[in-house]
Amino acid sequence: MELGLFSVPFFTYFVALILFALRAVCADLSYNIDEETKRQYVIGNIAKDLRMDVKKLSARKARIDSEDSSKRYCDINLNTGEFIVTERIDREELCGSKAPCVLKYDLVLEHPLELHRISVKIEDINDNSPRFPNKLIKLEIGESIGTGARFRLEEAHDADEGQNGIQNYSLEKNEHFSLSVHSNSNGGKYCELVLQKELDREQKKDMDLVLTAIDGGTPVKSGTVKIHVTVLDVNDNVPVCKQRLLRYLHNCHRCN
Repeated sequence: MELGLFSVPFFTYFVALILFALRAVCADLSYNIDEETKRQYVIGNIAKDLRMDVKKLSARKARIDSEDSSKRYCDINLNTGEFIVTERIDREELCGSKAPCVLKYDLVLEHPLELHRISVKIEDINDNSPRFPNKLIKLEIGESIGTGARFRLEEAHDADEGQNGIQNYSLEKNEHFSLSVHSNSNGGKYCELVLQKELDREQKKDMDLVLTAIDGGTPVKSGTVKIHVTVLDVNDNVPVCKQRLLRYLHNCHRCN
């Protein structure tokens, strides 16, 4: 008897093969650890999590395979079943700005063949401070600029993510400028100087301010940059002749 293009024996074999494949790939195991966790730290116990006799790990030649074989950050202890950290994990080096940062492994068991997928999510810690792209921000502002004028400043960057990234800015107290902080489209923050009191070059031709970027980690980390403001002159003063100079010129005229 035949069913379409397949004979009954072949169809039965095909179904059995599919069922075997489904049995061979088992439920996933998921773990979370902080980056920079020390070597030999125990992430979990694979034998216990799979409810398996630990002795079967060696008997069935258990091994951990990784999608990326360049560096093995985690491995299994066949004697205890413990899943451990074997290399320092730097989330920023491993994943950059990619989130979430996940390491993926396969636990392979033989006799019979069995496969368990393991994912390890690397949690960010506050191990980086905010940094500005340059050590100095230079601004040139005319003394005729009215109050309320805004000047966008260079944005600081933090390699950490989420709450550990930049949360705010602060400005050193001064009599001329305040600070306005905004969120941009990519979730970062930038700020603007806002002129609160008019500048007068004749009184002060330049000034230095300190801008601080602050993250939201525990403990809080920060980074600073100096802002140098040069006040540009405008022709806002009428020449004034000194009385002594006028008297001198008058006397010279009489002598001639």
